[in-house]
Amino acid sequence: MSEISAAMVKELREKTDAPMMECKKALTEAGGDLAKAEEILRVRLGSKASKAAARVTAEGIVSILVEGKLASILEVNCETDFVAKNDDFLALAQDVARLLLQHDVPSVESLLALPLADGTVDSVRAGLIGKIGENITLRRFERKEAAGQFYSYIHGGSKIGVLLDLVGGDEALGRDLAMHIAASKPKALDASGVDAASIETERRVAAEKAAESGKPADIVSKMVDGAVAKFLKDVTLLGQVFVKAEDGKQTIEQLLKAKGARINSFTLYIVGEGIEKKVTDFAAEVAAAAAAA
Repeated sequence: MSEISAAMVKELREKTDAPMMECKKALTEAGGDLAKAEEILRVRLGSKASKAAARVTAEGIVSILVEGKLASILEVNCETDFVAKNDDFLALAQDVARLLLQHDVPSVESLLALPLADGTVDSVRAGLIGKIGENITLRRFERKEAAGQFYSYIHGGSKIGVLLDLVGGDEALGRDLAMHIAASKPKALDASGVDAASIETERRVAAEKAAESGKPADIVSKMVDGAVAKFLKDVTLLGQVFVKAEDGKQTIEQLLKAKGARINSFTLYIVGEGIEKKVTDFAAEVAAAAAAA
């Protein structure tokens, strides 16, 4: 069997973009035959996807595309921030966001089945998992048609994405509102969009706190109502104070009224929101690897 040199591993890695150790294993199995090693890796790329599927994908990007009255917003996840900057990963997100403009699909499963390149979105995704060596998931998306005009904003290396449908107003207002949403992270447009369970939790906590004051029941009731009202102002877009308000008091609702505009809808995606991230102790991992060696 011919010796597997670093140059051979490098050449195979450049051809396939597979992990270095996988390239070395394939070359060893192929007896140093570069073409055969490439075939071995192609076979393995599919199985790599299933092995990676159990790994947490809490990093990634938000991709937004707007074409006239149609827009798509998509969150694509991976395991590390490094891969979130990979050109092929970014291209996949862009390609899928464009597909969403062309196809109105009801679920991620339906999206994965759409044709892309020489296969489907899912087969391209699986191939990229094998090529990069990390799990990749399409977590969520929305395809929207504007009642007014779309404005979008991407922040923090595509970690936060906002898609806003504004009726009336102008470009400056649309841009400011999209940036406000990214900064203030409202949960809903108004109180009707806030989850009832969240409101009940706030009411229960406020009631417990107010009860400790020892004040009369009617005062306690007003304290609870006030706390819930404040909560709703903080988490609803229309109730929030505009981040650029010169007096520090003007709410988004007041701003829109002054501009003769209204918000039809907005979507805010924060990468990895709600996903439990694995905390890695790098020093411990290195020490464990050294001990094993």
